[in-house]
Order: sequence, then C-alpha cells, then structure tokens
Amino acid sequence: MSNRGGYEAAVKEIQARNQPLLEGFRAWLETSDASEDVIEKHMDAILFFAEYLVYYEPLKRLDMTIGPDFGMFFSDWFPRQAAWSSSTGEGEYLAAFKSFFGWMGETGGISPEVATGILGALVDRDGPIPNQDDYWIA
Repeated sequence: MSNRGGYEAAVKEIQARNQPLLEGFRAWLETSDASEDVIEKHMDAILFFAEYLVYYEPLKRLDMTIGPDFGMFFSDWFPRQAAWSSSTGEGEYLAAFKSFFGWMGETGGISPEVATGILGALVDRDGPIPNQDDYWIA
C-alpha cells in the first residue's frame, strides 16, 4: 500500500469513528432550543474542525482533541482555509466548540478532565494561544 493509500485509509477510519459523535451531537442540538440556523452553524464548525484534525500528522479523531489543538486551528488553519473568517466567525466557532466538547464531557465521549481542559482553553482564548504547553492535559 502506498503512503497516500495509508493516509486515506486512516482518514476513512477516523471519519467512521467520528460519525456517531456527530450524529449524537446533532440529535442533542435538535432536542435543545437551538434554531435550525444555529444547529447548522454548529455542525459546520465541528465538521470543519474534524477536517483540520486529519489534515496534519498525527491524525486525530474528535474524541482525541486536546486544548492545544485549538491554538493551531485558530492561529493557522482557520484564517488560511476560511477566507470568510472574521472575529464574528471565530466567535461562532468558539460557541460551537464549547457546546460540542461540553456535550462530549457530559455524555462520556471524553473524560470530564479532558472536557474541563478543552473548555478552559476555549474560555481563555484571546487570539492565538501564546504558550500551547500551558494547555496540555495530563
């Protein structure tokens, strides 16, 4: 198998493992008071972040996310890949991430400690995270 074939297989595996999380989050949003517009924006943000997680090595599933992933996402990937990005767009993404990773922590998709670390990284976010080592979760 070529290196490209191995990468593509790994991405497909990750996408398959992410799918139940995405479906569960959508179902949870649909039972909340969120409008269809908010649901779609949240899902688009999480799907865009999931794409980022498989773009660079090491490839990651959504449930493998840690705080520093957001620093690189917002300081590098988001501005380059989202030509439409703005501070409003970043705020919408932060809201989606807080909802998704809060839901993941509540439902056991990630441990409560990891959820707390991720939510802390998102709450503390004021521009690119200056020292990503401060956000590693032990």
